[in-house]
Amino acid sequence: MTPGRLIYCMGPSGAGKDSLLDWLRAHLPQPCPVHWAQRTISRTAAPGGEAHESVSPEAFAGLRHEQAFALHWEANGLGYGVRHAQLAPLAQGHWVLLNGSRAYLPEALARFQNLVAVHITASPQVLRQRLLSRGRETPEQVEARVQRAMAYTPPLGSASLEVHNDGALSDAGQQLLNALEQLPGWPLHSGKLSRQQPAYS
Repeated sequence: MTPGRLIYCMGPSGAGKDSLLDWLRAHLPQPCPVHWAQRTISRTAAPGGEAHESVSPEAFAGLRHEQAFALHWEANGLGYGVRHAQLAPLAQGHWVLLNGSRAYLPEALARFQNLVAVHITASPQVLRQRLLSRGRETPEQVEARVQRAMAYTPPLGSASLEVHNDGALSDAGQQLLNALEQLPGWPLHSGKLSRQQPAYS
């Protein structure tokens, strides 16, 4: 059986990655042709937020020590992990979509050579505006984030897609969906995925 592929989505703060992935989830047909990997995160679950497994920092450290995670990284003071069971569908030929981290991509690539990196970004002006509107950081901190985002390039060897989420969310969502459909082996080509997408405004 041909192994499935890991779709590794990543992007800087302000790019709207989570909103874009929510759009994609809503516009893929049911039953969903890809498995969405649930993350384990060392924070309390918030209403309306990502449906993740919430654990304490101490419990997360214990899980990591027990090698309970296939992938794990730290970002913004939190621990993120992906349990082995969440990636098990790959061995059964299924595709898995993961909300990942840019910094951890090289390690993920070392584990999954046929990984598809999806870089979700936006123009510096849009990133700056979104980050400033949040009011969480000083203008200097925001500018540093924007400059890091602009300087980022995925490592060589990753089959990369790039989506610019500057305007309407539906435009970027359709761009992402169209790019995924063009990937060799995407479930569409085996008849598992219909081109009929739900209407959106």
